[in-house]
Amino acid sequence: MDKRDRALLFRIRLQEAMQSRGQSRSGLARAVGVDRSTISQLLGQGTARLPNAQVVAECATALGVSGDWLLGLSDLPEQASAQLAASMQVSPAERAPIDDQILAWHREATGYKIRHVPATLPDMLKTDALLRWEYAPHLGRTTDQAIRASRDWLKDMRHNMSDYEIAMPLFIVDSLVSATGYYRDLPDDIRAGQIAHLNDLHDQMYPSVRIFLYDARRLWSSALTIFGPLIGVIYLGQQHLAFRDRERVRNLTHHFDGLVREASVSARDWPGHLNAADRAQG
Repeated sequence: MDKRDRALLFRIRLQEAMQSRGQSRSGLARAVGVDRSTISQLLGQGTARLPNAQVVAECATALGVSGDWLLGLSDLPEQASAQLAASMQVSPAERAPIDDQILAWHREATGYKIRHVPATLPDMLKTDALLRWEYAPHLGRTTDQAIRASRDWLKDMRHNMSDYEIAMPLFIVDSLVSATGYYRDLPDDIRAGQIAHLNDLHDQMYPSVRIFLYDARRLWSSALTIFGPLIGVIYLGQQHLAFRDRERVRNLTHHFDGLVREASVSARDWPGHLNAADRAQG
């Protein structure tokens, strides 16, 4: 941008910000720490010079806008902290098979591809018996209610026209089959029923639900879900971090696609890996 054009844009945006805040020239001068005449010069019609960086920064702070916006380097007037707050939502994460917030995000993304990296086997793929074994210690009598809600969620998934891609570390499947690690002490009947259930789900839902297995010794990922181009969510355990700005969602999508691209076991072949591991175990 030509220097004169940038100076004109600065003058227009400074005046716009002052009007929006109801700020007078005298008030802005006091906030910035300059003479009123300096502010008048910045707003003067014939001004072709830009102020120094200190004055730009002080004006931006006083008016609650971005210095880059005043200078025409950004189309977003909000300060960086405000942009981040608007693009990121922090919400509690329920430790249950169903979470109202996650369900709302799924419904918002109906018709889009949903990409998911789970911390354990995804709840929507678990049998009722496995859900009860996993959640009963802390949900108690509400476990059955939560399981019914989870089943309703799976039913909803079958009809909402969304593609699902799930990228799981190999160790999740291996620990399930061997009842070690996270699945330590899992009873044999629940383990066997879960393996049969996974095979059935693959037969019923592939290719609308595709599961890839990657080697966590080569690649690593936090638990996350990407709801189409709309929302990217990272799970911290007791909280969700949800991003809505396109650049962060795009970055998370690129990360997920890298897991799929480097997967050791493809979506078509993963039941074979599951069953081979089961046979080797037994």
